[in-house]
Amino acid sequence: MISVQTAGDCCTLTLARPDKANALTEAMLEALALAATEAATNGAKVLILTGEGRVFSAGADLDGMKAGLGLSPAWEAASAAIAAFPGLSIAALNGTLAGGAMGVALACDLRIAVPSANFFYPVMRLGYRPQPSDPGRLAALVGPARAKMILLAAQKIDAETALSWGLIDRICAPEALTDTVMSLAEAALAADPVHVRTLKRMTKGETP
Repeated sequence: MISVQTAGDCCTLTLARPDKANALTEAMLEALALAATEAATNGAKVLILTGEGRVFSAGADLDGMKAGLGLSPAWEAASAAIAAFPGLSIAALNGTLAGGAMGVALACDLRIAVPSANFFYPVMRLGYRPQPSDPGRLAALVGPARAKMILLAAQKIDAETALSWGLIDRICAPEALTDTVMSLAEAALAADPVHVRTLKRMTKGETP
């Protein structure tokens, strides 16, 4: 349910469970972590994360949540592997981003969304806790007050609001999503991999 496609130095990971709105299972999270780690090991300069169909991901698989998926370390392992990717990572959000799926998108360097996308993380309404790294990454992008709007006030925001808040970086038409993402990846794909890794570290405030 995770499709991996490699083209040169670009690796694309696709959530491929459209009949279930790409809801994430433990197996899918484990596959994401493994694929992101392997992409880094194989020297990919760009990592793209997207979904199949009209929804990026509805969040956690409901049957899995009943069985304890919410407490699985696979969530943090997946987002950590994406965050640790040494090159440029881009979330190509082909539709709504919800719940626990927010974590893997927050772990990417850039987020590009289609106009119809909505964004919400209903942990307050459902009585669950977000994964440990998610609130910090969310607040780093949108600020503490807006992070509280999403997490504590359980607000659903549209793509325009997400763009103005800094949760996403660009909005584009669905038919232009792939071309837009690849245009953003172009410079990194053309650069020396050491240079890509160095600039990535510097954006994190690390010593080059």
